[in-house]
Amino acid sequence: MSPLLGITFKLVSALAFTLMSAGIKAVAARYPTGQIVFCRSFFALIPLIIWLAWRSEFPSALKTKNLRGHLKRGVIGSTGMFLGFAALGFLPLPDAVALGYAGPLIVVVLAVVILKERVRIYRWTAVTIGFLGVLLMLAPYLGGGSLGFSGGPAIGAALALGGAFCSAFASIEVRLLTSTERTGAIVFYFMVMTALLGLSTSVLGWNMPNWQDAALLFTIGILGGFGQILIVQAYRYGDASLIAPFEYSTMLWAVAIGWFMFGDWPAMSVFIGSAIVIASGIYVILREQQLGLLKRETREVGSSRLT
Repeated sequence: MSPLLGITFKLVSALAFTLMSAGIKAVAARYPTGQIVFCRSFFALIPLIIWLAWRSEFPSALKTKNLRGHLKRGVIGSTGMFLGFAALGFLPLPDAVALGYAGPLIVVVLAVVILKERVRIYRWTAVTIGFLGVLLMLAPYLGGGSLGFSGGPAIGAALALGGAFCSAFASIEVRLLTSTERTGAIVFYFMVMTALLGLSTSVLGWNMPNWQDAALLFTIGILGGFGQILIVQAYRYGDASLIAPFEYSTMLWAVAIGWFMFGDWPAMSVFIGSAIVIASGIYVILREQQLGLLKRETREVGSSRLT
């Protein structure tokens, strides 16, 4: 074990995913979401297959005993990817990232409903406080529409929350898959299915990219695959309870990249709300570590990452 190396891998993976999200935001206005989803998933297979081959796990790691489970996870996860990518077209990068933090809180609720896990009052309290932080982040988007939302950014906020819910649901499916499936298989089949679903939208009309955008779409996929590999490596070198909280470093990267690339700066309510959600999320992580849940879930890291 080398905790410092594990933390480094986690921080670099967070940067890779944030750069990927920035790339998606940069092309979102010029290309359909399905086309971006295809590029993100298809090109992510390149580093994934190279990594599995380097570990002498290709194609043996792709054997599956639960194809139905992969299909179920793929549909839910792909929906989350579509929603999350679409949200980036409407929201500042830091806001989209911050709203995605609702996912781990939703996981706790779904774990009770679907997995019948026992959640004590301490984690319920943290989750409740976390959801209050989410509401605070939503404050700038609340308006006079029929659903309490108005305007393009409000649509983006709704899409981001929908994506977070799907991400949480996909995480539950991944927990079920890890009882029989290897990480390589879980990631591979998800990427293949998402790429196919993205490709199916070509009948609705795709745009031919120029060479600069083509390079950016390719890079988006490579960053996604590279980020997933780094996450897996991070948990090989450090305990889950130590590594997991560094996921929230994405907010620091998002603020810096969002300001530098797009001139975006989050509202104060987003800063405060995200801080509340992050604190709640870290508390949930620490409680799960105390209960031994994180050790069981270490195998699934990377495979439930959707963006």
